[in-house]
Amino acid sequence: MIRLHNLRPRPGSRHRVKRLGIGESSGHGKTSGKGNKGQKARSGGSIRLGFEGGQMPLIRRLPKRGFNNAAFRKEYAIVNLDDLNDFKAGSTINEQTLRESNHIRGHVAGLKILGRGELKHSLTIEADRVSQSAREKIEKAGGTVTLREQKTAPEEKRAEPSKAEKETPVAAAPKTKAKAKAKKPAAKKKSAK
Repeated sequence: MIRLHNLRPRPGSRHRVKRLGIGESSGHGKTSGKGNKGQKARSGGSIRLGFEGGQMPLIRRLPKRGFNNAAFRKEYAIVNLDDLNDFKAGSTINEQTLRESNHIRGHVAGLKILGRGELKHSLTIEADRVSQSAREKIEKAGGTVTLREQKTAPEEKRAEPSKAEKETPVAAAPKTKAKAKAKKPAAKKKSAK
């Protein structure tokens, strides 16, 4: 009768591990299935995926098209409400206080509060983003949420023309178009002799 303690694989389904590099008596021949010389015949001679022997690899030869937003993505530090229960009631929570308490590490674009857990006491929170459920729970506990002002892009700042642009009037292009008639060269008359 088959029990857990006497389970065995079917005969022939499992093989001994092929031991390589142990000579002619191994049963795999002199080179143990590795061929004659070359990089892959050496011990430790493994080649990484995509390596083409120094030739320019296919991944670098193919053209790259399209846009990837990964370089411009903003990474926010995420803090949930149950993490904020470590702070005393009535204290102000911002990015600096969370860094001092090791709730946030590394380089981040800002702070985002999410609504996991319950807030036990009132807190004043300054963040860049707050989820709707987190805002409701904070206000229910008697706390307040203030959003930090977003930095404006340099393109938005330059809306008004400069003083020099205001003073110099733009010259209007002439409306009339002069059409020059091309004269055809006169054909030479043949003289009869």
